[in-house]
Amino acid sequence: MKPTVNTQRQACLTCLEQSPPATFEAALWIAAEHEPGLVPTQCDEQLRELQLQISIGLPMLPVSELAQPLLRRLNALGFALDDFHPLRPQAALLNKVLERKRGQPLALALLALEMAKRLDIPLIGVNFPGHFLLRVPGADHQLDPCGGRRLYPADCRELLGRQFGPQVPLLAEHLAQASPQHMLQRLSRNLRQLHSSHQDDVAALKDAERVLVLGPPAAADYVARAGIYQRLECPRGERFDLEHALLLSDDPIQRLRLTTRLQELPALPSSLH
Repeated sequence: MKPTVNTQRQACLTCLEQSPPATFEAALWIAAEHEPGLVPTQCDEQLRELQLQISIGLPMLPVSELAQPLLRRLNALGFALDDFHPLRPQAALLNKVLERKRGQPLALALLALEMAKRLDIPLIGVNFPGHFLLRVPGADHQLDPCGGRRLYPADCRELLGRQFGPQVPLLAEHLAQASPQHMLQRLSRNLRQLHSSHQDDVAALKDAERVLVLGPPAAADYVARAGIYQRLECPRGERFDLEHALLLSDDPIQRLRLTTRLQELPALPSSLH
């Protein structure tokens, strides 16, 4: 029987419940929601071959010093930032990243974390805004998943400034460890944006729904799904999400905009008794 979106999503959630979580497999199940016929086990051979290619090229060092060589080895094997413009959803679909060797920083980081896990190399994800990063636990620097460059605090401030402007300060929360749920929720937000920008609202709706399932949603997540419902001409769904965004928002300007949008929606039909 062909897997449905519900069974694929449940498989994703089941992967996260394992100990330790099977984060990369969960990300492949996310890709399966958009790739008919994809089963994560189909990627096993590619992953084993990649693990072998990486291990052959690693230097003889303690495992605590192998994270940067791992990232450099991935880069030497062709894995790099996808700089195609406009960026396409395949930059965040893990099966496509394996196939094309191009992806967003988070997608490349998920692959690096899977290889590190298989090779017993300590490495964690860092939920840095705008550009996902990696870190060896206890290290005084971050690692760029796109090639392995070391980023010290000054480099992180510069990266943050390029993404959001020099007025945004670097905070401790920007360098916090990302849990598997955080990473997959962020991956789903990336896919939601990519599918929306390519006018594939049905696919974007799948991603928007998954964002809400994977962790506590922000007001912006409900606003994003409301926008998708608006384009799909589903005012009931749009109203539901705008009302939830209004409950979560503490920004007076956003609350005013949400209230105005709600007032502009057609009234729901009265129930018959």
